[in-house]
Amino acid sequence: MKKNNIITALLLAGILIACNNRQEDSRNDIATPVSVTELKKGSISKLINTTGTAQPTYGVEMTALMSGTYKLQTNPATGKPFKLGDKVQKGQVVIRLEDKEYENGIAIDAKKLNLEIAEQEQSKQKALYEKGGVTLIETRNSEVKVANARLDVENAVLNLEKMAVRAPFSGVIVNLPHYTADVKLDQGKPLLGIMDYSRMYMDINLPESAISYVKPEQTVHITHYTLPEDTLKGHIAELSPAISTETRTFRGKILIQNSELKLRPGMFVKADIIVNKADSSIIIPKDVIQSNHRQKYVYVVEKNTAVLREIKTGLEDENNVEILEGLNENDNLITKGFETLKDGSPVKVQKL
Repeated sequence: MKKNNIITALLLAGILIACNNRQEDSRNDIATPVSVTELKKGSISKLINTTGTAQPTYGVEMTALMSGTYKLQTNPATGKPFKLGDKVQKGQVVIRLEDKEYENGIAIDAKKLNLEIAEQEQSKQKALYEKGGVTLIETRNSEVKVANARLDVENAVLNLEKMAVRAPFSGVIVNLPHYTADVKLDQGKPLLGIMDYSRMYMDINLPESAISYVKPEQTVHITHYTLPEDTLKGHIAELSPAISTETRTFRGKILIQNSELKLRPGMFVKADIIVNKADSSIIIPKDVIQSNHRQKYVYVVEKNTAVLREIKTGLEDENNVEILEGLNENDNLITKGFETLKDGSPVKVQKL
């Protein structure tokens, strides 16, 4: 009886082992669903990243050079008084200060008349000198009177110009303190702030390790979180050859093209400096690359089978990497579902 029980147990064990083997073989034959990308050649750049504050190329804060009554001028482009954010052209009068007593004291009309009389007298003296009617000294004295009268007029014009607040360059009004119309302002009061930020710059500090890569005139891509779809172009304008002994960095300056004024003064931006570039190369996402102690590898699909490919990589950016060896154009790279694959695993390609 015991012998029969042993035989029965052995038969049952054999049956269970056979069933397990069949189930394991069945599982091994199940195709893993994967997504693939057909590889095409593209370009990739090696980047060095830094951050900084974008500053306007030109900026000025203007104060009252003289005391006077405040007169905010009308913007001819809008037909309304100038306001914050308005564009101004070089030489355009934004504010006037009026002081009749000061203007009368300058007496510019009288000075212009004196210049006219002096010029007439000079012409008369010159004609008489040519006829021998006056001496050379008398002629020279008439020239001195003209020169002095002309200086008086020029100084009067300059003094009157102090009452007009003109834009020294084309730009945008970024500061315009509010004053009640026709109020009397004292000399030195803040009046107007203008910036030209169609071209901007940013000071940067780069790690010592980048000094052999970063060169003047290299292209820089500028981005800001409020402009996710826009990348502005810039270039390395200046680089210091000296390394700071405290921070182990070196300084530089980037010039930024901002013709559409998308970037605003004071924005904290990211700068990607292109220090190397590869064109017409196989480029794949970084996150599909697997590795062990000896190699980097990815999987491609060949005849519904996952095939392991060892790869050698080149340039990298934040998301992608250049493939130097191991992949070819038109290979079907597995981009999803590769985590559990082995070389030779059956796969089923899913359409995205």
